[in-house]
Amino acid sequence: MKTLQYLVIHCTATPAGRAVTAADIRRWHLAPVPEGRGWKQVGYTDIVHINGYVENLVPNNEDGIVDSWEITNGVKGINSVSRHVVYAGGLSADGQQAADTRTTAQKIALANYVKEKIKAVPALKVAGHNQFAAKDCPCFDVPTWLRSIGVAEKNIYKK
Repeated sequence: MKTLQYLVIHCTATPAGRAVTAADIRRWHLAPVPEGRGWKQVGYTDIVHINGYVENLVPNNEDGIVDSWEITNGVKGINSVSRHVVYAGGLSADGQQAADTRTTAQKIALANYVKEKIKAVPALKVAGHNQFAAKDCPCFDVPTWLRSIGVAEKNIYKK
């Protein structure tokens, strides 16, 4: 049981406009190799669907503490102090290149989600997956976006 320190934003790395279900994510992460990754837990706490609906994937008690049963596999090395949210998308419509494919509904929902989490845990640092690993995910500049929605600098993760 550790204090929540980070909220990390991810994308599903699926083509623009393609719906992704909770069952898809569970299959991708939990199914044995080679069908999935063979993990014991999914990588994200919540998913932001194309229509802006936020669906919980791993229950948590929202108390600012990461209990062992709340840990998801989003970023190796910091999962025990993190929550992970993913939006459906992140690739161009043809699936060939990384792209910020967030719909207007996803942007609004994600902004509200981030602000709610910061309100609940005022010391929370928000980051993109790409700030911890050499990946395109979440396919947009998280610090710049956070500033554009009015998130305080103290809540924006900096390497």
